[in-house]
Amino acid sequence: MLALTDSPLLIAKTFEATKIPTSTRGTVVCAAKGPRPRYPRVWKTHKKIGTISKAAKLVKSIKELSNVKEEVYGALDSYVAWELEFPLITVKKALKTLEFEQDWKRVIQITKWMLSKGQGKTMGSYFTLLNALVEDDRLDEAEELWTKLLMQYMESLPRRFFDKMISIYHKRGMHEKMFEIFADMEELCLRPNIVVVSMIGDAFKERGMLDKYLKLHAKYPPPQWEYRYIRGKRVKVKVEVQSSQVNTYIERHGNVEPNSDLNKDYRSSEKTSETVDQQLRQDADVISMEPERISDINNNYRSEETSDMIDDQQLGQEADVISMELEQISDDSYDSIEPILDV
Repeated sequence: MLALTDSPLLIAKTFEATKIPTSTRGTVVCAAKGPRPRYPRVWKTHKKIGTISKAAKLVKSIKELSNVKEEVYGALDSYVAWELEFPLITVKKALKTLEFEQDWKRVIQITKWMLSKGQGKTMGSYFTLLNALVEDDRLDEAEELWTKLLMQYMESLPRRFFDKMISIYHKRGMHEKMFEIFADMEELCLRPNIVVVSMIGDAFKERGMLDKYLKLHAKYPPPQWEYRYIRGKRVKVKVEVQSSQVNTYIERHGNVEPNSDLNKDYRSSEKTSETVDQQLRQDADVISMEPERISDINNNYRSEETSDMIDDQQLGQEADVISMELEQISDDSYDSIEPILDV
């Protein structure tokens, strides 16, 4: 019978012809199926657009619109329609740009639209809206927002909201509302800063409440220490020149007039502190003098004392001599008068 099987020589040749390549260059080793070739990518990645350019585009598209609420809200909705998530960072940067340009109406519109979407409900957003309402002379809406925030976040409301409302009422001469907010601060154990104390003090002065003015400055004296962040650490630093801090606050916020009584008080306190420092330096110079020089000063002082004593003794001797001479003259005159009286 004929065998239909291959010869062993043919089998060996086929094994030699089908060798598996051992080098993995240009291939990716797969865990299950062994090596496979890597093909080049057919597509190209597009450059991603950053939040800064997006914010600039948003500001440009908003500025071209009118002040109609529906038109602005429609443009904002169409801008966010194709976003997977709400672009909160882009909107915040756009708000900062509009706030820097002092376009308060646009700031109010974008902030209210963002809050209506349930996004960005932070204290920073509420403060931006409050500031924009005040700058746009919409005091009623600002007071509404203030009362709502105070009732909702009474114990966690930041101090700068109280400072802002007091400065608003101080500019408009509304002293009663200033006193109410200041009383709320004291009830919530919030310590006022220097500018707030000066504004409340000015209100007391204008009303003729000098007793309360003195009590206020006695209760809240200017701080001698402050905290600064140096290389990420909170460090307690002594306040050297207080008037410079007041002037920087005035330049940023415009809450206090530059020629107010607060600056005068600080200038007078600076002058007194300078005189005290000079006296201390003189005392230190005297203490640091050499002992020989101090002994010379003491010797000179003693010599002056002895010379004064000698002068006093000489004057006393001269006075005794003069008194003796006067007594002799009086005796001689008496002897000469007696015979005349007998005649």
